[in-house]
Amino acid sequence: MLRPIWNGAITFGLVNVPIKLYSTVRKRNVRFNQLRKSDGCRIQQKKVCATDGAEVANQEIVKGYEVSPDRYVVVTDEELSALSPRASRNIDIQDFVNLEQIDPIYYVQSYYLVPDKGAGKAYSLLLAAMKKSKKVAIARFVLRNKEYLSAIRPAENMLSLSTMYFADEIVSQSELEGLPEPEAEPGDRELTVALQLVESLSNNFEPEKYKDEYRAKVLELIEDKAEGQTVVVEKAPENPKGKVIDLMAALEASLSAIKKDNHNKKSNERKRKAHA
Repeated sequence: MLRPIWNGAITFGLVNVPIKLYSTVRKRNVRFNQLRKSDGCRIQQKKVCATDGAEVANQEIVKGYEVSPDRYVVVTDEELSALSPRASRNIDIQDFVNLEQIDPIYYVQSYYLVPDKGAGKAYSLLLAAMKKSKKVAIARFVLRNKEYLSAIRPAENMLSLSTMYFADEIVSQSELEGLPEPEAEPGDRELTVALQLVESLSNNFEPEKYKDEYRAKVLELIEDKAEGQTVVVEKAPENPKGKVIDLMAALEASLSAIKKDNHNKKSNERKRKAHA
């Protein structure tokens, strides 16, 4: 059974809705330890002085912010603690906005919000109001001594919360080089074929059909090696660089391949049904 990672309350106006915060994901990363190649012993990380190479104990380490090359301002934990956001158990709703106004680039991590004991009615009221109005709540809350901007939105029969980046953390497109010039606009014929290609690849979003193939292969490799099997590693093919392509020819070839693949799938399905 999952345990909540945080308990608090959603507040808007004078309404208070006690909730529990749960993580929405279980990360499936494959973690490796660093070992010495000769005998497989674990490698430990040590903190050393960049000047004399001496190891430095944790109690001797302070925080420093580099204001110019090799010039630091030292800040104490007590000074930072005094500036930390005031500990609070409230998720304070500040605004209700339309979901389509939020660019997904702002989202960081998502959580489930579950009503705490006795909060079912108030929780259901907020959920129903947000569904009916088709609005998303923008709120602030403090988690592990850090203040987060967040978006609360209905997720089927419950509420979810997504932490968000602040506006000044988002890289502006004006800072990027190499964006398409006006003269790079596609021609009508190219756009028509591109739209046909998009339509041919269009489907309903089914998240379960997308698998982490790399992780599966890594776990299979580990299992084989743990069982003493000899693994032969094939050299990965090199990516072609600087190859100039005929855009129209590539679009038409892609569309033709998809149509052929769809035809083969339908043909195989008919044969399967005929033999059933």
